[in-house]
Amino acid sequence: MAALNGGLGTKLHSPTLATTILFFVGGAISLGLLFLSGGIPKSVSLESIPLYFYLGGIFVIAYILGITWVAPKFGVGNAVSFVLLGQLISMVIIDHYGLLGAQHNPMTNQRILGLAFMVVGVFLTVRRI
Repeated sequence: MAALNGGLGTKLHSPTLATTILFFVGGAISLGLLFLSGGIPKSVSLESIPLYFYLGGIFVIAYILGITWVAPKFGVGNAVSFVLLGQLISMVIIDHYGLLGAQHNPMTNQRILGLAFMVVGVFLTVRRI
């Protein structure tokens, strides 16, 4: 995905235009799948959903725009490595504090060691010899 998004941004000379096009394509496909799967469930109550759940859309835009801009400059492997490391660090923090309605899973020495190995792995992966 990073290679495709970055390539589109490079060809268009605009990561922002590429991101916009990617969202239009994704939105059209999502709408099609929604209607093919039976449409919006009748039991959905939008009032009962906390507003912060919709922040995921902002994070998706930031990710797509970021990877579309960074991948051609920094390298696809490097960009993906740092994204994965960031997601793992976020996961441990969210789980440890039970943020955003996530199940509480305390930070353990094993999890910290796993993150440390990931940091070393990312360093070894992105390091140019």
